[in-house]
Order: sequence, then structure tokens, then C-alpha cells
Amino acid sequence: MNDLRGIDLNLLVVLEALLAERHISRAALRLQLSQPAVSHSLARLRQLLDDPVLVRGQGGLVLTPRAHELASPLAEALAQVRILLGPTGFQPSTARRTFKLAMSDYGTLVVLPRLLRAVRKAAPNIDLVVTQASRETMTAQVADGEIDIALGAFSYQPDGVRTDILFDDDFACAVDAATVRDTGRLDHVAYLARSHVLVTAASERGEVVDATVARLGGRRKIACTVPHWSVAPGLIVGTNMVLTAARRSLQALADPRLAIFEAPFAIPGFTYSMIWPERAEADPGHTWLRERMLQAAAAPETEEAISLRG
Repeated sequence: MNDLRGIDLNLLVVLEALLAERHISRAALRLQLSQPAVSHSLARLRQLLDDPVLVRGQGGLVLTPRAHELASPLAEALAQVRILLGPTGFQPSTARRTFKLAMSDYGTLVVLPRLLRAVRKAAPNIDLVVTQASRETMTAQVADGEIDIALGAFSYQPDGVRTDILFDDDFACAVDAATVRDTGRLDHVAYLARSHVLVTAASERGEVVDATVARLGGRRKIACTVPHWSVAPGLIVGTNMVLTAARRSLQALADPRLAIFEAPFAIPGFTYSMIWPERAEADPGHTWLRERMLQAAAAPETEEAISLRG
């Protein structure tokens, strides 16, 4: 067993950066250290842990099984140390910290802009790093302590993960306004007669739409499939295609060239939530950010938001 009196605990901070970045140069940049200094620390960590930690793999450095095992307990231990040694309470105006968030581009459209404005105004030295992954991967990253907060329509909550609902959303339709000058919308027959754009990042939601259409005895013709919410509305401009998407995503991308209207049939909505590691409950900085997240998600729509015609 290693004697703590003989261990430089700064090595744990370097290990945290190496586990997150999986790259010596990027870890050095993150820590504001030289690359040789991080390489030297890695050598000491390998001796301390009796494990290589990072090894050459396809596409670059990869974590050893032992390093994977260390990621979660290390994140928890350092979080507690930071709380223990940090100042009493949390002062946003002077705090220096980086939070890792995970969300699809739906979240970057409907929540992130207001969140970022609130954070920059109250805490200019707090940085946000946003990544994207599947809901299953984001949940695992939160449980392992790799991500501070993830946003999504999560279907389950594993042990050690807390959740809070941000809002409920439903579906609306968008078409090129020039193709519906008289009605401003499409009825059920006209909706199915047109081709459609599908966002694959929301495949389960797309399945909900298609299941609803199937119950009515119809079937959508998918002419274009894209991975991002943000590009989908622009694709239907100048065409007769239809986009059926989450209402808030269409509101966030308000475009006067589009006609936005209620779907011609009832489509089940979904609940959008944030999840975070249970061990972060006692972290005042984390609590502050979660409160800002709730406020950003609950903020009223701006005057530029699309007014749905129905």
C-alpha cells in the first residue's frame, strides 16, 4: 500500500487531465504546464500505480483497463478535495472553473445560448466545454464522473445519477411558406403527400412520429436524413418537403421563410431533463450551475420566437 506521506497529490490532478484528454499535449495545455512536465508526471504515475495508464492504440493513446477503473473514484475524490479546500460557499464572480456538459445540438439550440449568457454575466471565469454523444453514452459518462451535467430525453437513471426535469416539449411541422400561401398549414392528406426530412439524432422521436402516422393508415416518404437539428429547417427552404421536429428547436431557429404549424394529428411529446453525478450534490459550484440550467430552460421565449399558427 502506498504511504500518502510520500505521494505528491498534484499527480492526481495530472492523472485527471490525462484520463480526460488521453493526450499528453492537450493535458499539458489544460493544466497550463509544459509537455515535458506532464510526461515526467506520467512516468511517476506509472511507477506509483504499477500500470502504464496510457498506451498506444489505433488512432492514438488509449486508457488501460486500470486507468478506466480509476476514472470514477478519482473524479469523486478530487471533487471532495476541492470542496474541502475551496472557499466557504461559492462566489461566481471570482470562481475559476471548467464544467463539462454533454448534449445534442437540440440542447445547444434551446438551452445553451441562455445558459451561456447567464454564466458569462455572473461568472466570467467559468468555462463550459460541451460534447455530444448518444443518450446511453452520456448517461455512462455522468455515472463515471467524466461529465458534470448531461441534457437529454433520458429513459432511465442508473445508480449514482440524479435527475431534474427541465421542460416538456412536443412536435410541430415546418414547410416553405411559399408552398402554403393560402392555408399556412397542411392537412393530414397533404402532409403525407409530401416528402419529409428526418433528423436521425432523434431517431426514437422519429419513430414516434412514424408510429402515429402508421396508426392513421399512412406512411411518410423520407427524402433526406440528417444527423443535426440545426441544419434541418434550412434544408426545406425552396422545396415542398416537410420537417416534423421538436417545437422548441423550430422556435430557436426562427426563419421568416418557413411556415410553422401544428401537426395534423396528435404526436406524443417528450420530457427533457438534466442528469448529474450524485457525488456532486455537495459541490456548491455544481449546484449553482444546475440552478442556472433550470433558469435557462424555463426562460420565456424571445419576441423573435415563432408564433405557431393553429
